[in-house]
Amino acid sequence: MTEQSIGQLAIPLVDRWTWWQNALKGEFGSIHDGDPQQGYYRVRPKGGQWEPVAIYYPDDSDQIVAYRNGREIAADDIWTWCCRNPITFEAYEKAMAGGGFDDEPAPVRGVGDNSGEVDPFDALRIEYLGEVEQIAEFMKKPVKTQAEADKLAVWKDRLSRIKSRAVALHKVEKAPHLEAGRQVDNKWRELKEEPDTYIEKVRLHVKPFFEELRRAEEERQRKAREAAAEAQRRADEAAAKANQTDDNQDAVQREAAKQAAEEAAAQARQAEKDAAARKVTVGRTGARMGYRKQTVGKITDYKAFTAALVDIEHKDFMEFADTLANRAAKAGMKLDGMEIREEEVIR
Repeated sequence: MTEQSIGQLAIPLVDRWTWWQNALKGEFGSIHDGDPQQGYYRVRPKGGQWEPVAIYYPDDSDQIVAYRNGREIAADDIWTWCCRNPITFEAYEKAMAGGGFDDEPAPVRGVGDNSGEVDPFDALRIEYLGEVEQIAEFMKKPVKTQAEADKLAVWKDRLSRIKSRAVALHKVEKAPHLEAGRQVDNKWRELKEEPDTYIEKVRLHVKPFFEELRRAEEERQRKAREAAAEAQRRADEAAAKANQTDDNQDAVQREAAKQAAEEAAAQARQAEKDAAARKVTVGRTGARMGYRKQTVGKITDYKAFTAALVDIEHKDFMEFADTLANRAAKAGMKLDGMEIREEEVIR
């Protein structure tokens, strides 16, 4: 074989790396099912870690092979899943040696890896605490590289997944208790709720009688006030008579007048007490029913009332107003006193 023919034979072997080398620079060639390109890549299973992938022709053969995390796999099956994620050979070797990738934190090894009997809560909590420990240590320094920022994005995703799993596990664990709670609620619902219905019916049924009692009490008070006024008049007359000085009266007469004045004053005081309002009640001690005063607020002007709440910056009202404003904004409804704007948040 001539030197020229050897060079021509080497060209296709060298060119097998071209697609991957260009992809490392962000220059992707055409991608087709069943047409894997030689190179080093990575693939991430859903919710898992990046796994290194190698696709190549061993010993210059025409039979392409592929390995995913050291396990042989059909190149056609893995190609379209990894082709958009080329990595350098150095990154591939580091990952294969167990060093992971620079833009992804190492996985947390939790309890239960070798046992199916570990409580799911304990396993998930240890995983969570392990992630938090790594994150806290990592965030002691500011982010200065893309790889460091990528790590935080992965951690955020991991925390979100831990939360989702926790919500799901919590739901499963709580479900039997909820069902048991519903059964208890159903058992007691009649005795807990229906009495209120009949209590209200009793109140409404007896209300006309209470109104009659109130009218009778008002009439009694009217007459008692008239009697009290008359008793006070007589007491005043008796007091005036007792205070008169008459030389013709002996001591016995003066003492009798003074005693009559005192009796009249006592009768006036009692009449005044009798004229005081009395509670209108029915029933016996411990089981009485009657009118009671309670303090309630009735809004007469909603605009003025809400303006007053704004003036005092009432915390509950301000939070509620913010909630209503967010709802209106999401519905595309712009109301007076608010604006709709776009805000960027890191998710």
